[in-house]
Amino acid sequence: MAVNVTMVPPPRDVQHYLRPGTLQLAALPPLSLYIHLPWCLKKCPYCDFNSHEMARGELPEKRYLDALVADLEAALPLIWGRTIHSIFIGGGTPSLFSPGGIDRLLGDVRARLKLEPDCEITLEANPGTFEKDRFRAFRGAGVTRLSVGVQSFNDAHLAALGRVHDRAQAIAAVEEAQQAFGTFNLDLMYALPGQSMAQLEQDLAQAMALAPPHLSVYHLTIEPNTYFAKFPPRVPDDDTAYAMLDRITEVTGGAGMERYEVSAYAKPGHRCWHNLNYWQFGDYLGIGAGAHSKLSFPHRVVRQVRYREPRLYMDNALAGRPLAQEDEVPRAQLPFEFMLNALRLKEGFALNQFTERTGLAPTAIAAPLAEALAKGLVERDMSHVRPTTRGFDFLSDLQSLFLAPEAPAVP
Repeated sequence: MAVNVTMVPPPRDVQHYLRPGTLQLAALPPLSLYIHLPWCLKKCPYCDFNSHEMARGELPEKRYLDALVADLEAALPLIWGRTIHSIFIGGGTPSLFSPGGIDRLLGDVRARLKLEPDCEITLEANPGTFEKDRFRAFRGAGVTRLSVGVQSFNDAHLAALGRVHDRAQAIAAVEEAQQAFGTFNLDLMYALPGQSMAQLEQDLAQAMALAPPHLSVYHLTIEPNTYFAKFPPRVPDDDTAYAMLDRITEVTGGAGMERYEVSAYAKPGHRCWHNLNYWQFGDYLGIGAGAHSKLSFPHRVVRQVRYREPRLYMDNALAGRPLAQEDEVPRAQLPFEFMLNALRLKEGFALNQFTERTGLAPTAIAAPLAEALAKGLVERDMSHVRPTTRGFDFLSDLQSLFLAPEAPAVP
């Protein structure tokens, strides 16, 4: 019987990344670490993340942790000597892993990487995996920040979203997070199937009663290759969704929270440093099934993708070849890559930061920036560019102005 064998290219030597190129980065940006734990109790119908239901309820915790360590060790030459400013353990549902497993994981990371003394270490957790004192055990393992995926406090909406928890479990999980952590995030969704403005108000009232120092709010979108894409639910129209977002911003502002990013609200001193690094076009090493990396070198910016399917990832990572794809970001695409992130921030970006992070002069964005100004989507002074309120409302239109023009067809 014939057997198809996929030939995986051998790992590149670090000198490959340090060779001369078209960019000249004066300094490397801050570096974060993302760790993907891909399993869930149940796949939500709206989710397009790389998440997988546990087969027969089994979690291959030890083998997966072994694969993560092998993955990290294979990447060490590319980030040697650099300090990690933040760690984000995402999924999936990372809180399915035992506190002992998370403790082992962070110990393995500390043994191989230099962390900032105040390194922010975030773990995503779902109320459906909550049990008393479990969050406190994660804190003892070294996690400094919890992100709790509540999504709604309405039982009917939670059922429509396919969530495995109910309102009471959500409240109990957030209260436990309050007691165990000095800072935490609460995730909420809006424009849900059948959701009215009055029901949004109820979700907001309950969220604010729990006094989260950070709130992430996401519009339910119908993503390709999801259950909702095949069987679309009835959701509020665009005008109602915009009104809901305006109300969220108004209520959070009244509670002392600032909308510092399109989807993020925080009290002073509680912004998510890890996400800020993404939005400021910092570097991140991603390990785990399907994880993405963005790494800068003196003359180039490189993106990597790990194998997506967990079993395939574990097999390849343990064999020392976790990468499924690697590409150098073309010089012409760097302005859009930068703007896709930086324009999500209310404070925008400094023009010298654009040069530092891309190796390009501000003239590379002069034409689209002038168009954005003319359309009232941004405001600027000699050193800084910020999205306007209109720019925030039409962010995709603003970001698209910085797309690289397509090369003319060759006759």
